[in-house]
This record gives sequence, structure tokens and C-alpha cells, in this order.
Amino acid sequence: MKTWQQAMQQGLVSGSIASLASTVVLSACGAHEEGTAYAPTNATSHWLWGDQAKHRDEPSVRFTLTGYAIHHASSCFWAVIYEKWLGSDAKLKALRSPLASGAAIASLACFVDYKLTPGRLRPGFEQRLSKPSLFLAYAGFGLALGMRGMLAKKRDAGAS
Repeated sequence: MKTWQQAMQQGLVSGSIASLASTVVLSACGAHEEGTAYAPTNATSHWLWGDQAKHRDEPSVRFTLTGYAIHHASSCFWAVIYEKWLGSDAKLKALRSPLASGAAIASLACFVDYKLTPGRLRPGFEQRLSKPSLFLAYAGFGLALGMRGMLAKKRDAGAS
């Protein structure tokens, strides 16, 4: 099992990949459902700006950048958990292991986000997107979590 320091270092990488991937999904779903790619990310900034964030459609430093920073930090938090508990398997086994591990952490994150977290600290994009779109966003997040380990496995195999 990785040390917490290793998990934090690798979690910054896998969390960044997962944050970007899930933001792409959120943006695509926002564009499809709401006519604006920025709405889901803007809604995440409700942590700081309250209900006005969920009504913002255009990009801005105040809502979009803040929303992405919150989403990115949350993604890195869950990625550290992934790396500590399950990330060692990503380099050791077949493709299904990091994908299953990523799906498990994404499922846990979704459960915590919507069943255990008070409304003020929920992600916010549920205010602008349908449940199928939320599923896609968490699925994209889970798939992307395993990428760091899979890339390291490929890099290590190429170096041999």
C-alpha cells in the first residue's frame, strides 16, 4: 500500500486528469441540456456565491474559475483516496482493475456528495443537469481516475 505522501503526489496527477475529464463531460452535458457549457461549473461556485451561481450561464472569473477550482480540489481529494486505497492495483493488473477501482471511488464520491453532504456543500451541477448527465460526469471521473496508473504501467513497460 502506498504511503499518504505517495498517494497525495499521485492523487494530484490522477485528480487533475479526472477533474479535466469530468469537466469536459459536464460542459458537454451543459451545452446539450442548458445551451451553455459553463452552467454546471458555474453552479459549483455556489459554495461561495450562493444561489446566484446556479443561474449564471456565461463564463466569468467569479463563477466559472471559482467553480472549477472547487471541482478540481474535490477531484484531487477523491483521487488521493483512490491512490491510497486502490491505486497500487492500477499498475499491477489488467485494464479492468483501475477501471473498476475508479468506478468504486466515483460511486463512493457520488454517494457522499448526494446522501451525506449538506446541500450547501454539494457539487451544484445537479442544479443544472439531469440525473443521466450526472451519471455520465461521475462515470467520466471514475474512468479517468485510473489513467495515471495505466499511463505509469505503459511507461514502465516501455522502459523495460
